[in-house]
Amino acid sequence: MDLGISKKRALVLASSRGLGRAIAVALAREGADVLLCGRNAEELSANCAAINAEGLGRADFVPADLFEADVVERLVTGVAEKLGGIDILVNNSGGPTPGSTEDMTPETLQTYFNAMVLRLITLTNRLLPQMKSQGWGRILTVASSGVIEPIPGLALSNTLRPALAGWSKTLASEVAAQGITANLLLPGSILTDRLKSLDAAAAKRSGRTLEEIAAASEAAIPAGRYGTVEEFAATAAFLCSQPASYVTGSIIRCDGGAARSV
Repeated sequence: MDLGISKKRALVLASSRGLGRAIAVALAREGADVLLCGRNAEELSANCAAINAEGLGRADFVPADLFEADVVERLVTGVAEKLGGIDILVNNSGGPTPGSTEDMTPETLQTYFNAMVLRLITLTNRLLPQMKSQGWGRILTVASSGVIEPIPGLALSNTLRPALAGWSKTLASEVAAQGITANLLLPGSILTDRLKSLDAAAAKRSGRTLEEIAAASEAAIPAGRYGTVEEFAATAAFLCSQPASYVTGSIIRCDGGAARSV
């Protein structure tokens, strides 16, 4: 299938590794020009070199930390200077620290709210006028399966990610008539460094081995295994595509059937 995004300009947040990097690669392989961002400039530079070596979409990067107050201005400037405009925005952020609801101090809650919610919304609002003026845009927000089925031990994530679901749905209804879609993509257990760290933390708490934790987790997934970043990124690329122009205001799960809700 031709996704119709060759030469489209895409900003992918938190793309130095994991899901963000995989999405940037998938979009570039469809011919999109991608702007990566993250905290590790060396990783970003290596990612761009690998993408550019494939000779499909063009890649560049901007060092940017969602925990820093000036990150939105830095990204807006980067889009203007390195892409010359925006067609696709992939809102993505790292997950917060594990813990219970009692672990959520006001300071911690505010810090992660700023990085995971406030700055994503602010950035979208800054870039949205460009999409409106050209009558085409894709806004894809990567959240968590905790939006529909809270995950034990991830109270901060379970609290903050659902705010993005309500915002994305509202946004979708406001901009649909202008050729812009807004969707939420929920990863289940996708094999990333983040998942490995969560499994390691669970093993430490329970006294079981890492292998036992992973085996039990995979057994609870109908697909019987963890997902790959490539599978997740392919879903993201479709939602950013021209053929997906009538898919908006949706919450899409890429979880191997793990969520039990309908």
